[in-house]
Amino acid sequence: MASVFALEKFLGRPAIVCEDGTVISYTDLCKETKSLAATVNQGLVFVLCTNTIGSLVGYVSFINNNTPILLLDGQKDIDIIKYLIQHYSPRYLWMPSIRFSELGTGIPRYEYQNYTLVEMPFRAAEIHSDIALLLTTSGSTGSPKLVKLSKANIISNAESIAEYLDITSSERPITSLPMYYSYGLSVINSHLIKGATILLTDKAVIQKEFWEFAKRERATSIAGVPYTYEMLRRLRFFKMDLPYMKTLTQAGGKLNAKIAEEFIRNAEECGKRFFVMYGQTEATARMSYLPQEHALEKYSSIGIAIPGGSFFLMDINGNEIIDHDVDGELIYKGPNVSLGYAENIADLSIGDENHGVLHTGDIARRDADGYYYITGRMKRFVKVWGNRCNLDAIEQLVKNITTNCACAGVDDKITVFVTEAGLENKIINYLSNKMGLNIRAFAVKVVASIPQNASGKILYAELQKMLE
Repeated sequence: MASVFALEKFLGRPAIVCEDGTVISYTDLCKETKSLAATVNQGLVFVLCTNTIGSLVGYVSFINNNTPILLLDGQKDIDIIKYLIQHYSPRYLWMPSIRFSELGTGIPRYEYQNYTLVEMPFRAAEIHSDIALLLTTSGSTGSPKLVKLSKANIISNAESIAEYLDITSSERPITSLPMYYSYGLSVINSHLIKGATILLTDKAVIQKEFWEFAKRERATSIAGVPYTYEMLRRLRFFKMDLPYMKTLTQAGGKLNAKIAEEFIRNAEECGKRFFVMYGQTEATARMSYLPQEHALEKYSSIGIAIPGGSFFLMDINGNEIIDHDVDGELIYKGPNVSLGYAENIADLSIGDENHGVLHTGDIARRDADGYYYITGRMKRFVKVWGNRCNLDAIEQLVKNITTNCACAGVDDKITVFVTEAGLENKIINYLSNKMGLNIRAFAVKVVASIPQNASGKILYAELQKMLE
């Protein structure tokens, strides 16, 4: 198969701009990726990702030159990395040079921009020819369970995203998400295939350096999870002087409907675009988007399937739901659906098991216009005195009082975690009235912070442990 990124089409154009002013052109990128690829023989490469030149050049090099890779958080604890090494016996690691001493094994073979290629003492594993990229499943970066993706998955999803966002070579997205996260990676993929310029930073949106860089380098777009937009709201984003930033995208979980409406309305008034999107790592990144012309009218919707994809709903008996406004499991079909999962090295020899169909595990409904609304997760339900309660829906209710919250539960008890004291009675009474349940069904626990991963997604498994 052809390269994912046709770098030669954009020679001379800037591909990457860093905070320190370093510029890497597509000519440079083409040269450096070929140089790195020439040092790698057959086998799996672990890429310990950071939002830096070395990391990004490594990713592009391996993907373009048919070297299968696993992307990992470059700051992840070394014991977790070693645990994954034991499971998958990588032939190489592409890692921050400063971390090589932690590894305790391997031979340095190549260096570029503070990154080192380390050859490991393992034989090359048998890897199916369709597997190009491995990503950790959401919220489980210490788990050996990986999503297997092909070049075809990556290309189809990047092209689809570029189509509905109207991405051209003039775009300058800023990296507000880590590149090992499928959403953050999709921003890179969908822009590099169009010859755009990536503004590369490892700063967070709450840091002033992030915004100084965005303004100085005329950033045109930003991507964020719900937590990102809760932060941007506090930072009074629409008061910032960012005349070139025209596009805002949101995925990675359900954004509170009121906040979504507020951002859509403010964006429209300021001549910007706010896209609500929906996706999963198992679908490479994106499965749906909310078209601009219906954004205000349907602000709580995930929209419609991306170009090339389609949705349908299935009831508990496995029958397709034809009527609108009926809940069922959301099923997605498209060329971006992953090949399946791997949980050990033997699974890497297996090809496509999904055949373009993904059972999302999300509960959704479709309105009369064909727009979809996520109403919960199949596993995010508890029974309270015989009543089936959707923890995601309850969390959205609580966000009308405080956005810094999360819900977990066991049968007959729903616990709301908040970071602000003094709201306990207000939340319990509010939920009791809204849901028609006795106040004894609810508990409120004040914590220093809501546990989240590096992408801003809530770690519900950690909250569940706090109930035990």
